[in-house]
Amino acid sequence: MLPQEILKITNLTKNYGSKKILKGIDLHVSPGEIIGYIGPNGTGKSTTIKIILGMVGDYGGEIQIFGENIKEGNIEYKRRIGYVPEIADVYDNLTGYEYLTFIGQLYGLDLDRAAGKSKALMELFGVGEAYHSRISSYSKGMRQKLLIISSLLHNPDVLFLDEPINGLDANSVMIFKEVLAQLAAQGKTIFYSSHLMDVVEKISSRIILLNDGKVVADGTFAQLQADNATGSLEGIFNQLTGFDNYKEIGEQFVSVVQEV
Repeated sequence: MLPQEILKITNLTKNYGSKKILKGIDLHVSPGEIIGYIGPNGTGKSTTIKIILGMVGDYGGEIQIFGENIKEGNIEYKRRIGYVPEIADVYDNLTGYEYLTFIGQLYGLDLDRAAGKSKALMELFGVGEAYHSRISSYSKGMRQKLLIISSLLHNPDVLFLDEPINGLDANSVMIFKEVLAQLAAQGKTIFYSSHLMDVVEKISSRIILLNDGKVVADGTFAQLQADNATGSLEGIFNQLTGFDNYKEIGEQFVSVVQEV
């Protein structure tokens, strides 16, 4: 594997029963890339990430991360990964302090270091006053900030984000975008999965589009524009996935709403 590659995926396939989810994914990923990993629902985005994280097995092909094949069973690579899932359960009866120090210690931080970092990050994210409050009292946005902080506490080298700004206010989104840019500048690799095409378009250094279990586009936004002769990422997405009847569906939807 080339030394600049942090992740290499070769002919990745995955079936659920007779249904083929991934049909031969090949990816080469370098440090410092912010990858917009997009595609319609059911095309294999989350499955790819969960396989890399070791949450899904029984797949075909090969995945090397940090130079090691994950099938060999060494789970130490997971200490260098952060993950924000689209939907996550947190322990509502714990306080922010208890939850974050628990996560930090799972990743090998001692209690004092986990407590110091988590308190500082919550204050910077505007939720420091809730540090010792039970998570059951948190709003949706506060919970999302908690998840983001928990994914970053151990200073991971690769970060997987699935709809990470869901519930964040505008100021927090700006802070988060800046955090991602700073991390990428320091050589961290970020997988960013979202249906918000305008955000993906703005933050990604490289965009990978999956459709029907295969990579159908891979490049910078400028390269994708040049290849597909359309102005926006949303337009490219619709063109490559064959979804071009949204206006007609919208008109029909409104006509049904207005029926008397």
